Amino acid sequence: MLRRVRQSLRQVLLLMARRPDILCGAVVLSVLLILAVKFTCSRAKDVVAAARPPVRFFSADAPVVDLYLGQLDQVERLKSMAEVSFIFFYAPWCAHSMAARQEVTQVAKKLARQVQFVAVNCWWSQGKCRRQKRFYHYPIIYLFYRKFGPIEYRGPFVAPYIESFTLRVITPLTYLPTRAHLKNFLTKHESGVVGFFQFNSSPQPPGYVTYLSSALQTLRRGKDFHGVVRFGVVTSKHVAEAVSLGEDETVYLHRRFNSSLIFPRKKLNFTSEAVCKWVFEHYETVVQWLVPPGTKSRLLEDELTKGPALLLFMPHDPLQSEPSFADIAVRYHSCERSSVDDRLPFYTSLCCRSVSVPESRTSACEVCLRLSGPSLPVSSGCSHYVSSYSPFTQFSACCKTVEPQLNESQENDGITGLHCRTNRTLRFYVLDIGLNWPLAERLGASSQKNSSVHKGASTEGDGNRDWSFVAIVNLKYEVHYVLQHNPDATLTESLETFIRNFSSPHSHLQRHLVGEDDRKEGGGGGGADPLEEQHQKQRRLITELTTSSFVSSIMDHQKDVLLFYYTHWCGFCSVLNHVLIQLARLLQGNHTITVARVNVARNDLPWEFMVDHVPSILLFPRHRKHLSMKYPTDLPITLPNLLRFIMQHSDSLRQANGSSAVLHAEFLALQHEVQALHHARQRLSQQLAQLWRENRQLKFDIRGIEQSLERQMQEKSRQLAEALKRLQELADASETLLNENVLLKVLLRALRDQTEAGEQAEADGEEAGQEDGRRAS
Repeated sequence: MLRRVRQSLRQVLLLMARRPDILCGAVVLSVLLILAVKFTCSRAKDVVAAARPPVRFFSADAPVVDLYLGQLDQVERLKSMAEVSFIFFYAPWCAHSMAARQEVTQVAKKLARQVQFVAVNCWWSQGKCRRQKRFYHYPIIYLFYRKFGPIEYRGPFVAPYIESFTLRVITPLTYLPTRAHLKNFLTKHESGVVGFFQFNSSPQPPGYVTYLSSALQTLRRGKDFHGVVRFGVVTSKHVAEAVSLGEDETVYLHRRFNSSLIFPRKKLNFTSEAVCKWVFEHYETVVQWLVPPGTKSRLLEDELTKGPALLLFMPHDPLQSEPSFADIAVRYHSCERSSVDDRLPFYTSLCCRSVSVPESRTSACEVCLRLSGPSLPVSSGCSHYVSSYSPFTQFSACCKTVEPQLNESQENDGITGLHCRTNRTLRFYVLDIGLNWPLAERLGASSQKNSSVHKGASTEGDGNRDWSFVAIVNLKYEVHYVLQHNPDATLTESLETFIRNFSSPHSHLQRHLVGEDDRKEGGGGGGADPLEEQHQKQRRLITELTTSSFVSSIMDHQKDVLLFYYTHWCGFCSVLNHVLIQLARLLQGNHTITVARVNVARNDLPWEFMVDHVPSILLFPRHRKHLSMKYPTDLPITLPNLLRFIMQHSDSLRQANGSSAVLHAEFLALQHEVQALHHARQRLSQQLAQLWRENRQLKFDIRGIEQSLERQMQEKSRQLAEALKRLQELADASETLLNENVLLKVLLRALRDQTEAGEQAEADGEEAGQEDGRRAS
């Protein structure tokens, strides 16, 4: 094989030596090949620049150990140096991590002596944290109490919330040395868990560690973010007897409205998981804090589907005491202390149910059940009202006037036990208005700045009322009510009146409607909307209605109102805009007809004016507003159809003969224009069809020519290949002849040399013979 390669190389070198032009071509081709390979390899290399080494995420003066290289192994060493550790996992590019950095720094400066604060860069590709942890979002906060953990923080990344949660991890148990401390601990509205452990026999009883782990377990499960359940510990038997605790290592769950419970150690294992599960299954709460998770969730929907909810938006500081709003909720649920008197006449009898009379707001009827029958005498007693009828049961009804006393200020016990005296029960929720302002604005906070969002001098007992906003939401009936604050009453009195009005079967509360005007007021005047500027001309032709202007506009008895219902996300509504504009232009001279539209997605409307789908068109004739007509759903929304619809149901067009004639003439002219456009469209369609056929024929011709050229090119290529093959054969034959010619020349030279040598030898022999003859003679 090597011999063949050498022979081929020798032949190539001989050929290049005889033909220098081939040598130059080979050199040029080699250079081009090298350049192409080099360019291709350079494009295939990784051109992404190496990541810059990470730097400190926290400032140098922050009391936080910043492991910006992701040294996860250092975390365990730092955790062992403190009783409570605060681990902050971050990504340096994450905006949420950057925002939380300032909040964590504030907390660290306050609690640096009690907590070890550590920050770990979990995004650095060469760090151990990135390789060992699998986080799907940043930042992540873990807290460790000694060896217990991790306890993940799931609240908002705001300094007071983080500090409050950290303090609860630092002190998961509240020490109750006296009965006064125990009473103060149990009088708060949150559920209280008390553990009785005597430290006489040993410095740490066996069950105490389990009880401590139970308190931490409630934080770890993430269900007790705002401290709904508090854990206390009693070491004195005298103090424990105040809640009937006599045995050591007993866990007591205090409940306000039902019987308090003691953990059944004979039925359940005394473990932290069992105690935590038992507490969450049996604890009571009257006020629930709602905290947004920061992502899409159905937290609010899940709570509102349970029934009517009273939402109190207020500024919240987790480090301060509970709001006075909790006392109202406690009295609302305190059924055993409810007084049965004449203050609420429609609740005084257990066998009567109040029915409001539609004709009058101040009258009510009571339907009562009497325990009497054919064989039973009439009894003065009664039972609870039943929902089913029986032929052996007699009912009686009485009607009387009820004073509208629910709208007046009453004493504090006016709502005591109301939870058990009405079918319209409420759930109480508190939200931080700073974190949930968009929701408060959607419920009408912007439009109620002077009444519902309290911005005045606070009165005693009202707490921080300057930014409070109260609303009752009934998701089942899709209504909500907003508290209209009385400046002469305190917030507590206003809340009680608001709750009583909602609970009353003949309530004076009105459904609150939120429109675009309210949102613009809450937006702070951030500049004009670009869409408003683009449609200025359209606005002059079409009246844009909002919640505040809706009823007064459509109920104008001097005008016919054609109302177009639409939403900004409806594609069909956008398509019909040009039809509505053309209609408004035709009716522009008629001052008795108004073309209006309303965005039902941004404006709440009274139920009687709502539609079941968009787009929808309604006509409200003048002097006959109660006989509004809906545009037929099976009829296409076109300009001629809209004109026929208006002329058929509008009195103004029928009475105005001159205007009607002009409008009819314009309508006929428009019909002729439409017909002309239709004929032009048909001619254009025919021309387009002819052009399409010609274009298709041209494409076929081009394809045929391309195929013919391709065949000719293939034939020429084949002929050129054959010519090249013949030339190559001639070149090989010429090379062979040249080689043979060289060999012949060599042979001829050898023969010539041999002949010359022979002749020289003969000449030398003859000379030698002559010399010998000469000597002989």
